[in-house]
Amino acid sequence: MRTLIHPVRAVSPDLEIADAALLLENGRILEVISPGEALPAADLIIAAEGRIAMPGFFDIHSHGADGQDICDNSLAAVRHIAKRKLQEGVTTWLPTTLTQPAELLAEIVEKVALYQADPEFCRVPGIHIEGPFINRQSAGAQNPQFVRPPDVEELRRLHLIAKALIVSLAPELPGALDLIRAATTLGITSSAAHTSASAAQISAAIAAGLSHLTHFGNAMTPLHHREIGAVGMGLLDDSLKLELICDGVHLCPDMLRLVFKLIPIERLMLITDSMAASWIGEGEVQLGGLAVTVKNGVARLKEGGALAGSALLYSEGLKIAAQISGLPLHQIVKATSWNQAQSLGIEGFGKLEAGYHADIVLLNEDFSVWKTFVAGEAS
Repeated sequence: MRTLIHPVRAVSPDLEIADAALLLENGRILEVISPGEALPAADLIIAAEGRIAMPGFFDIHSHGADGQDICDNSLAAVRHIAKRKLQEGVTTWLPTTLTQPAELLAEIVEKVALYQADPEFCRVPGIHIEGPFINRQSAGAQNPQFVRPPDVEELRRLHLIAKALIVSLAPELPGALDLIRAATTLGITSSAAHTSASAAQISAAIAAGLSHLTHFGNAMTPLHHREIGAVGMGLLDDSLKLELICDGVHLCPDMLRLVFKLIPIERLMLITDSMAASWIGEGEVQLGGLAVTVKNGVARLKEGGALAGSALLYSEGLKIAAQISGLPLHQIVKATSWNQAQSLGIEGFGKLEAGYHADIVLLNEDFSVWKTFVAGEAS
């Protein structure tokens, strides 16, 4: 079936076309039609009324949504989160785990594998394992009770259940460099997280294969004029890609301005790090078994007050990033899917071009989501 979407403001990396049309067929983009060109025949015509069309978002770091969490250990929870993510414009999502006991973590990953076998909403090409191989002193909202040393065999077991695409760990821990090397061999991207690493330790991890920094600026060694830490290495080393939670809380507006000013957009990746708090407004939820209170759009542990993931919707993060950075959308769009796909070696995603997968989000002018397409099918 051929689907024609028009007119749209087509926004793709380094490309923006007003009054364009998109022709979709067999799950792919068949043609991007410039204004003035004749519109082809189609089985389904969607009148988009000039809305913004962008490649569907990649959320490579999200634990949950709308009262549900991956660590609920429930296939129904995975499906519900996937449905909500799709409503945020997310067409590809990496379910992100938390620090949990080994047997329970394996069961949680099994539920993701069941969803992958019968996906209903957004794509789930793999998982993001955040913890348990983190620094207990930098655990943040992770449960320190279940923190354990890096274990290559545990990573392999989880990877066999559901393909792991990212593992977030503290690279200063004994055995961490061996795990990074093993992960690289398995095709898993390693990311520094919940870490007290020095700049030298981050540098050693990069040499071993580390290429991402998880929720940049949060739960990692800050920048200091005598020890630049993980944050400083993120600013300094061009090989690192940085996850950004653009909610104005995890990184204040001035820090976001600094990052967008200093770091090329090609190194940035917008994430939500959302958990059960997103979509619910205010109230109480769980994060990996820990009680969380949501107030004024901010999720914090009930005990201790640490930030506990976010209540951010992906489209809202894009809006904040666009407002704060001042960058044109054809640049910002690189950080919503293209950079993620390239860093993970996933081809055919992240651009509005002929031959690419027809994973598309249509946004209103206020960045709210109007429609989302996965493989050319509208949600």
